[in-house]
Amino acid sequence: MSTDFGYNLWFLVILNSAIFIIFAFSFVKPKTKLDWRAFGGFAAFIVALFTEMYGFPLTIYFLSGWLGSQFPNLNLLTHNSGHLWQDLMGWQWDPHLNPLHLLSNVLIAAGFILLYRAWQVLYAAQREHRLAVTGIYARLRHPQYLGFLTIMFGFLLQWPTLLTLIMFPILVVVYHRLARREEKTMVAEFGEEYLAYARLVPGFIPRSNKNKGVPRTQGGTDQPQ
Repeated sequence: MSTDFGYNLWFLVILNSAIFIIFAFSFVKPKTKLDWRAFGGFAAFIVALFTEMYGFPLTIYFLSGWLGSQFPNLNLLTHNSGHLWQDLMGWQWDPHLNPLHLLSNVLIAAGFILLYRAWQVLYAAQREHRLAVTGIYARLRHPQYLGFLTIMFGFLLQWPTLLTLIMFPILVVVYHRLARREEKTMVAEFGEEYLAYARLVPGFIPRSNKNKGVPRTQGGTDQPQ
């Protein structure tokens, strides 16, 4: 496959994967086995995404017959054709300027901001040996998981592939199960203190109004639902 079409660019696969994975790692800094599992799922998603974006267009290959019949004037081997939502919607302008692509940029940025804000609070809580209950942790018990999912969903709006579309719901389930496991650990360590916090603060979806009177606790980790 010629690089003139925007694929077989394995250097870009490695470079882009490394940038996003290292950037996320700098915020998350996984320590426990559960942390590494959560981060590993995110890293696998990113590698799968950029492999199809710049390496080999597996999704285009599998859907080439259907896409060729539905969009006979579409050059399936160009980089822009990988923006499948653009093709399916019939938009003719620059795919980087379509509404879904612009929304994806917002979601990806929001996900990284969420990771950063969570890391700031969590780092301070760990140093003081207490639960992270201030800042974003006053709204959510495990914003880092939500940050990962927001970034991945943003990329799905930008560059959907069969593999990442399959991986995303699986990772949602995996993160929820990891959250439950971590929940048990937190209850075992902090008991009623953590349970009181968990009763006030939701796990993944923030409430419209910020909770008042979140209890001050003593420990530090990304608290799951």
